Amino acid sequence: MDIVETLKSAGIIPVIVIDREEQAVPLAKALVNGGLPVLEVTFRTKAAPAAIAAIKSEVPDAIVGAGTLLTPAMVKEAAAVGCAFGVAPGFDPAVVEAAKAAGLPFCPGIATASELSQALTSGAEMVKFFPAEAAGGVGMIRNLLGAFRFTGVKFMPTGGVNLSNVADYLAVPEIVACGGTWIVPKDALADGDYARIERLASDASALVRKLRA
Repeated sequence: MDIVETLKSAGIIPVIVIDREEQAVPLAKALVNGGLPVLEVTFRTKAAPAAIAAIKSEVPDAIVGAGTLLTPAMVKEAAAVGCAFGVAPGFDPAVVEAAKAAGLPFCPGIATASELSQALTSGAEMVKFFPAEAAGGVGMIRNLLGAFRFTGVKFMPTGGVNLSNVADYLAVPEIVACGGTWIVPKDALADGDYARIERLASDASALVRKLRA
């Protein structure tokens, strides 16, 4: 799988925290129906591996990745349940090597020029810029590109990105996708309000189509 092209195909990637396995399938269906089939299920909860397995089994149109992969053990578990890709909030050489060993397309996180340089040395084609807004937002990415554009590196900013500013990020050609937590509000997921989540996904996917028309 080409991680750059897969994430670019969606433009906005819902970043999801699932507390209960039974939430996984209806949530994934809502996001797919709303036009956002590429999902990042974070490994912040014990339910994450089972949730990913359930989505893969019952929502075939979803492309499911694992987020917040902080250790080699997490990478192995994500690969074992069949994740399409992995994402981390930071750069850790041991985690990157574990992803390579597992054959898992991987997007490490960076926030500085030094981290970006290390990620490129490790073979990364795409990095997660995190926490995006707190780390300088789209302006910081443009500044990094002043030195690194020639490498061909691509970015996925996450953290503080929302419907009001995502267009600014996606206007930068090297930003192929943005991670979005706003698409799955905690209260909507807790209440089982999948119709609201589908509407938010639909709004986001419509914006991506407009921007890339």
